[in-house]
Amino acid sequence: MRIALLEDDLAQADLVRIWLTGAGHAVHAYPRSRELLRTLARESFDLYMLDWEVPDMSGIEVLGWLRRNIAEPVPVLFATARDAEEDIVAALKGGADDYVVKPLRKHELLARIDALGRRARAAAPHAQQLEAGDIVIDVGRRVVTRKGDAVDLTQKDFDLAVFLFRNIGQLVSRGHILESVWGRSADLNTRTVDTHVSRLRSKLGLTPEHGWRLSAIYQHGYRLEPLAGNKAAVGEPEPLSKSA
Repeated sequence: MRIALLEDDLAQADLVRIWLTGAGHAVHAYPRSRELLRTLARESFDLYMLDWEVPDMSGIEVLGWLRRNIAEPVPVLFATARDAEEDIVAALKGGADDYVVKPLRKHELLARIDALGRRARAAAPHAQQLEAGDIVIDVGRRVVTRKGDAVDLTQKDFDLAVFLFRNIGQLVSRGHILESVWGRSADLNTRTVDTHVSRLRSKLGLTPEHGWRLSAIYQHGYRLEPLAGNKAAVGEPEPLSKSA
């Protein structure tokens, strides 16, 4: 998962980053709340991990901002020294998905993050076969068909298609796409994403006349969404379904 970590204790942030990257996650640490919020104007994440006691803006205020301004239901985990029952209740009622008290324990933290990831995936399409309208993606066989005909895609085009269809309707940043499709340490220009998105749009017919919109969002990223009721579509786009 791509994780945003709000933690002003640099030693603690470094330790958590080592734990999480060792478990296969990509971690972006922020020592100040406003730095994180500025980043969210152009980036997206799979999970937010928040400390409560941050100098410029408390973690509970950041939680409120996230729930008011981020449309996607991204999980939030509090990791803080505040252990009073009223604080835990306030965070959970305010929209946090889990709460862990410092000092952090590595395996417990990783287990909680994995559990949040499983819940998020259960609420989103994550099957081995994705079907949306006339497009079928067989993840295991790495085959994409449109109207029953196989579409010739490169390896990265296929991986990008899976990522976009698993995040259908959500705004995902170019950085998020790069880390998820090319690897978290990919040394690539964001134009690489734009090139592949353009090619995928053409090959899969992800255009309004076919009932789709794959939009570039200025200074942020992309959103793939079906256009219900589009009279020019070849068949109405159906909700993304999961097949066993």
